[in-house]
Amino acid sequence: MNAIAVEKIKKEMMEYFGSDRKRIDHALNVLDYARRINSIEKADFLIVEAAALLHDIGIHAAEQKYRSAAGKYQEVEGPPIAKKILLKNAFTESDIDHICAIIANHHSAKNIDTLEFRVIWDSDWLVNIPDEFDLTDKPALRRLIEKIFKTAAGKEIAITTFLNNTGNDIEKTKN
Repeated sequence: MNAIAVEKIKKEMMEYFGSDRKRIDHALNVLDYARRINSIEKADFLIVEAAALLHDIGIHAAEQKYRSAAGKYQEVEGPPIAKKILLKNAFTESDIDHICAIIANHHSAKNIDTLEFRVIWDSDWLVNIPDEFDLTDKPALRRLIEKIFKTAAGKEIAITTFLNNTGNDIEKTKN
């Protein structure tokens, strides 16, 4: 398994989301941050990259079934969809289980604490913070960053991006 497998997963994710550019762009931004964090943290790159691309794969199913994109529904609906994609791309059973466990906990962080999970957790937060929090409230942002980030690299990127920023990284996360 290598970069070719990641490209196949990326293609599958994009096909699955179809014309939903918001979801595709979100996954690609999470992947970008995951790569940055993982270049320092050194988690299993294949697990991290596949999970980054597929972490929100259950969102459409959640919206259809529950009429909600809430994280708890994504965590239920995402793993079976991800598993089908991963099986088509010859991932091992243990890798599939690990990636699906990350997807099943990427909003709640309740049943997993691997380095790969922490990289995805931080990457998803880095993309979501500009949409969910007041970026002008620096003291609140600092408290949030200290509380939620699980890797040293993710925390450092968050501090640089949201507290010591020039604005460029924030604009990137919004696109």
